[in-house]
Amino acid sequence: MKYEKAIELIDQANKKDPNKEVYKGESYAKEYIYGVRMTRRLEEFMPNAPESLKIAARCQHICRWEIARDSYPMDRVGYLKWRNELKKLHAEKAQEILSSVGYEQELIEEVTMMLLKKQLKKNELTQAIEDVICLVFLEFYFDGFAAKHSEEKMIDIVQKTWGKMSEKGHEAAMQLPFSSTGLALVQKALA
Repeated sequence: MKYEKAIELIDQANKKDPNKEVYKGESYAKEYIYGVRMTRRLEEFMPNAPESLKIAARCQHICRWEIARDSYPMDRVGYLKWRNELKKLHAEKAQEILSSVGYEQELIEEVTMMLLKKQLKKNELTQAIEDVICLVFLEFYFDGFAAKHSEEKMIDIVQKTWGKMSEKGHEAAMQLPFSSTGLALVQKALA
């Protein structure tokens, strides 16, 4: 009951995203469809995921539009600052929702740890959410990103993405339905 209510509140928040994405002829709030994709990918990647991980996956980008990328310098340092502020925002929004539906502090802290990417490579749950983030990026956003950036930058992005993933994540990534262009970029990056 708490879980269903939490997901409903996360989805309500993300449906307020003014940015839209058209997928299979339907228009969706961008962060809402992202959350749905995270949930679906997690179900495939880790069918027996604990409740905390399911919640963290669904609210990975909760209210992301509230902190605009262009409110930070458009360089690497600005990008990293923006990403850190987003992590804090996502964690705060999740804490508010989870507290409001009556979750115990232990689960809230677990979700917060995952959203802040604490203990990456050391904690199974944080690693699992990172793998799912990378898989969703590669499956749904990679080609669009590649169209806007040079091959050199995309190879660097693939290598950095790959470096964040576990062996299980790598195996899942190689099963994704890449476009021919996307697959060629991935193969080049990993060569």
